[in-house]
Amino acid sequence: MAGKKAGRKQESGRPGIRHDAGSGRMLSGHSRCVWLIGSFSVLALGLWHMTDVRAGVLETGDRFLYGWYGGLMVFAVLVLAAVGYLFLVRRDYGLARIFPAAAMGIGLMYMVVLPPLSAPDEVSHYISAYQLSSRLMGRTARAEDERVFIRAQDVFIEDLTGVMDYETVENGGKTAVVLGQKLEEGTYRTIKERGLGGTGEEGTVMSYQMPVRTTPMAYVPQAMGIALARMLGLGGLGLLFLGRLFNLMFFTAMGCLTIRRMPFGKEVAAGAALLPMTLHLAASFSYDVMIIALSGYFSAVCLDLAYKAERVEVRDVAVLALVMAVMGPCKMVYGVIAGFCLLIPVRKFGGWGKWSLSAASVLGAFAAAMAVVNHRTVSLYTQADQGYVAWAGETGYTFGQLLHSPLLVLKMCYNTLAWQGEQLYSGMIGGALGNMDAVLNTPYAVILGLTAILVMLALRKPGESIFIQWKGRLWIWFLCLVCLGALMFSMLLAWTPVSSNVINGVQGRYLLPLLPMFLLSLKNDKVVRTDWDDRGLLFAMAAMDIYVVLRLFSLVCLRV
Repeated sequence: MAGKKAGRKQESGRPGIRHDAGSGRMLSGHSRCVWLIGSFSVLALGLWHMTDVRAGVLETGDRFLYGWYGGLMVFAVLVLAAVGYLFLVRRDYGLARIFPAAAMGIGLMYMVVLPPLSAPDEVSHYISAYQLSSRLMGRTARAEDERVFIRAQDVFIEDLTGVMDYETVENGGKTAVVLGQKLEEGTYRTIKERGLGGTGEEGTVMSYQMPVRTTPMAYVPQAMGIALARMLGLGGLGLLFLGRLFNLMFFTAMGCLTIRRMPFGKEVAAGAALLPMTLHLAASFSYDVMIIALSGYFSAVCLDLAYKAERVEVRDVAVLALVMAVMGPCKMVYGVIAGFCLLIPVRKFGGWGKWSLSAASVLGAFAAAMAVVNHRTVSLYTQADQGYVAWAGETGYTFGQLLHSPLLVLKMCYNTLAWQGEQLYSGMIGGALGNMDAVLNTPYAVILGLTAILVMLALRKPGESIFIQWKGRLWIWFLCLVCLGALMFSMLLAWTPVSSNVINGVQGRYLLPLLPMFLLSLKNDKVVRTDWDDRGLLFAMAAMDIYVVLRLFSLVCLRV
């Protein structure tokens, strides 16, 4: 009997699947093919782009680029092998245990290949984090004119060619060259020549850059990295990379917590976090990291309370209120995300009384934070009699004018979506990386591939329950539409001259906080995915990310 049972057990295993007893590991023939094809494809494409690196070296003579690219290739292979093993072999590992390795490994590559301060508006975020680091260290942070005090040895970061002085700043005569703002081969050369160590230069000077007027909470991770670098005596570049590293670690930690809290759709949350644009921002000084991370966690808590938890506890309300208080002042339009709380049934609060108190706590925290941090900005735009757009040097719109011209607002929104809709979407995925640099892009074929993966991750699988019904889906779509409208309205007010036919300043990265919830709302009973393993899809996404990084390095080498 024992022999027969053993025989039947052996025969029951599906062909092409290897089981490793006791370890929970399983590697199918399909998964093995995905692993091998993905790895060899990235390796082959990486070797192909070596020709671009060679062309740059022949033009400049900077042979160190061979070593850098070789080291990047080795690191890429190691990361891809590790990610493939975790996704495809260690089936006993939950996604929350795998995500940190993927996010940190690939994020470090983005941090190095797209160096400081190459991300959108990164120099402003850097100086804001620098200001907070001085406060954390108990030092004077800024002068009376709100300019930030920095170390003398860090001046080169925002004035690479040394042409600026405070007289020219006041008179608007010259423009400083900011490190990495236009990313080219010379940026890599500067990093190699200066190194990470300090110069020994003493003294403190004022920065030429103005900090961002927002909550200091948006810069806590970056400021901690800068403070540590200053205490260790690192130079300007060491300071920049350590500040970025702390921001990446914060993003990774919050992503892990988000995936753990998600009652379903964990793969969707991971997929949105592993997009090229998301990782590029995560490995920078941008406060978008705080917004994306906290909005994702806020959404996860709302879904958990709505569809898994038996009741809403006081600590849950406190978490939601805290997240809104920290995230809201960064960009007030994302306050719309608080509406996800309405997915939670009233009965889980214990009645309308406790529901009202909870709602007042969350909204009150958001309103109080806005009143403290953004009251000057709100007053500036709502009470202005005449609009002015500095970057264009032209007249802009006023709040009152737009409020009394709803048809104009709708027309501008329509024109923007009709003429720039594809650009906005590709920008969300990674169409223009660096400082919105069209050359440093994600190939369109990769954007289509990542789009297909996101859609497949969002689709229902056989046997999977549908939690978000049609009313919930409509509510999510409504909130996404309202948030998009608020984003476009704010850019129309602050960034668009009256001569423009479209709204200026709307970027695809602004849509990332909304992406996971929108994708989850697509899950329905009508379309069911019967093929492709979620882990295989996430591995394919990681492979595409790594290819994008290798290609970006080769493109920078060609910009001589």
